This record gives sequence, structure tokens and C-alpha cells, in this order.
Amino acid sequence: MHRVIAALLAVTSCASIAQAQTVPETGTSSSQAPIGDILTLDTALSQGGAASPSLGSATAGVQAATAARTVAGLRPNPEVQATTENVVGTGPYQGLRSAETTVGVAVPLELGGKRPARVALANARLTRAQIQSAIAIADLRLRITQLYVQAAAAERRAEVLGEQAGIAANALRIASERVTAGAASPIEQQRAEVLRINAQVAAESAAREAQAARFNLTALIGQPITGPLDRAWFDRVSGYGPQTSVEVEGTLALAAATADVNTATAQIRVARSLRTPDVTVSAYARRLEATNDTAAMFGVSIPIPVFNNGRAFEGQARAEQTQASALRSLAVLDTRQAIASAQTEVANAAATARATGGPGLAAAAEAARIARVGYSQGKFDQIQLLDAERTLSQTRQTYVDALANYHDAEARLARLATPAPITGER
Repeated sequence: MHRVIAALLAVTSCASIAQAQTVPETGTSSSQAPIGDILTLDTALSQGGAASPSLGSATAGVQAATAARTVAGLRPNPEVQATTENVVGTGPYQGLRSAETTVGVAVPLELGGKRPARVALANARLTRAQIQSAIAIADLRLRITQLYVQAAAAERRAEVLGEQAGIAANALRIASERVTAGAASPIEQQRAEVLRINAQVAAESAAREAQAARFNLTALIGQPITGPLDRAWFDRVSGYGPQTSVEVEGTLALAAATADVNTATAQIRVARSLRTPDVTVSAYARRLEATNDTAAMFGVSIPIPVFNNGRAFEGQARAEQTQASALRSLAVLDTRQAIASAQTEVANAAATARATGGPGLAAAAEAARIARVGYSQGKFDQIQLLDAERTLSQTRQTYVDALANYHDAEARLARLATPAPITGER
């Protein structure tokens, strides 16, 4: 079962990645390791699907529901009964001389459609377990994708802050040379030193955060990560436009809520069937020790529903059905709102990423380059240089954050729009 789930995760990931690869790349890029060493999102999803304990739990739930359906279809067992009367008494009943031994079989007969009602309830619960298994797969896919995005974004932030630390060190060198040459006051050197220290601390913190993010992803997929993550995928932003309509009724959330309503309806049927008393039919053979004769006996047992007539149980089941129907209506509203919000977040993050990663980042980089050259030549003061460097750093970090927000929102939207599986008897 784990292999099937892992394959499903891999296929769905391949489909999404293949679609994303049709869009041109945006943003900056750098040298990458060989393709074989890159851990793609597809690979991470496949590894996580094979190792996750949550999928094992979901699989066990389906197996338990399948066994419960088999149990629900079984009929009551017959009973073998044996009694001996008129023994160890006084007078003619001393010893076993007047013993009467009765041996028989009692067979319970279920009335009121109890067995079909139990089977219908078990089928409804099996369907719910199958949907829960699909939910576990979708949730795991979302969790792996989010951790992958976090790790990729953390590595990009560490790269940006590392480069800023190098720039700050170079600015300190230039400031020191200007102070030595008498072209600047010592305060510029001190200010540059403080900025270099702060940039170095920020770079080290970002490196530790990237390492922690990679560790979290490793723990989830159950495999060591030795190569780089897929930077090309992280930099890629798909086209965006008007929001496409998502059929809420076909999503996992609505399928689960509908399954709960169906389960509650089947429970009402079970409660109604229990109001009809069962009949136990019995047949016996009795042997009379005194005369060595035998005789047949027949009996019928019918309970009298005086104290518990089943109305309370049926009322409870109807109330639970009402509750499940209300929760389903609420799930429709919540799912629609969540999908609309996720679609908006995807569009906004994509627009921000394309703006900051395109002309915005190019302009900030050119302004910083001009400021560095001008400062080294004494044409610009240090405040202008620091302002240009700060703008470049903020723009690069905003670009990384926008990419991370875009992929995260896209993953959440895919989770919300995941279609429900076709369920039924297996």
C-alpha cells in the first residue's frame, strides 16, 4: 500500500512540475550542481510517500473499516444448550433415577433489517476511511512541499545575506583606504565596520536557518539530502490571470463532509432497525431417565421492549445527522473562502515576484553598482552607498520572500482543490 501511495505522490508531482516547466524562468540564477545531484520536489514527494507514518495510519484505517464491513455482514451464531433436571433430590428424585436431560439448539433470527442496516453503515464508514486516506496523502504532499519551499527559500536568503556580508567587507576596505588617504573621516570607517559585523551576523544566522530547514525536510522524507535543491523550480513563476473556478463539490473537504452525512444517515437506519425485537427459535430433545423415553421440545423467545424501545437511540442518530448536514454546509462556505484566498495569494505573490525579480531587482543592482564605483572614486558619500546597498538587499530578500509565498500559496491551493477519489467496495 505504501508503494502505491508513493507512486501516486510521484505521478501527481510529475504532472505539476511538467506544467510548470512550460513557463520561462524569471529572476536571477547561478551555477548549479549536476542534475543527478539535485533533489527535486518530485523526488522528495516520492521518498516521503514511502516513509511517512501518517500514510501507514491511513492504510490501517482502511483495513480496519474493510474488516468491520465483513463483520457487519455476519449473522448471529446459534447456541447449543443442555440442561439436566430432577437430580440429587429426595424420595424418587434421589441420584439420577428421575433425571430429565434436555439438549437443543437456539437460533437467533434478526428482524427489522438489522443486518442490511449494519452493512450499509459499515460501507459508509469504509468510504469515509478511504477519503481519509486520500486526505492523508494530500496533507503529506502539502507538508513536504511547504518544507521544500522553506528549505529552498532559506538557502536563497543565506546566499543573499552572504553576498551582502562580502559587499559590506569590501565597503569597509574602501572606507579604510579613504580614511588613510585623508579623503574621509574616521567615522565612516567605524560605520562601515559596524555594518560589516551586522551583515556577518545576519549571514551566519541565515546559514543556520537554512541548515535547520534542510534538516526538517530530511526528517520528513526519511532520506539524507546530499545535493542542492531545485533552484530552477524555485525561481519559476507560472503565468497568472483571472481566477479559475474550482468545483467545491468535488474536493476532498466536501467529500469528507458528505461521507459524514451518509454515515449519520446509515446510523439512523441502524437505530430504526433495532426497534424491532429479534426472535430466538429453539428446538430440544429431552430424555426421561425413569422411563428411558425421549420427547421433542420447541420454543420461541421474544424480548419485550418495555424499558428500552430504541426511540432514544434513534433520536440521537437523527440529531447527529442534523449536525453532520450543518457541518457540511459550513464546509462548503469555508472551502470556497479558502480557495478564493489562496488564488488571490498566488496571483499577488506571482506579481510581486515578477516585479521584484525583473526590473526592480535589475534597477536596484545597477544603482548599487554605480554607488560602489562612485564611492570608491570619491564621487558619492557613504550615506548614498549605504542607501543603495540597503535597497538592493531588501529587494533581493523581497524577491525570495515573494517566490516562497508564491510556491506556498500554490501548494495550499492545490491541496484545497485536490479532487476526491472514487470510493466503493474493494
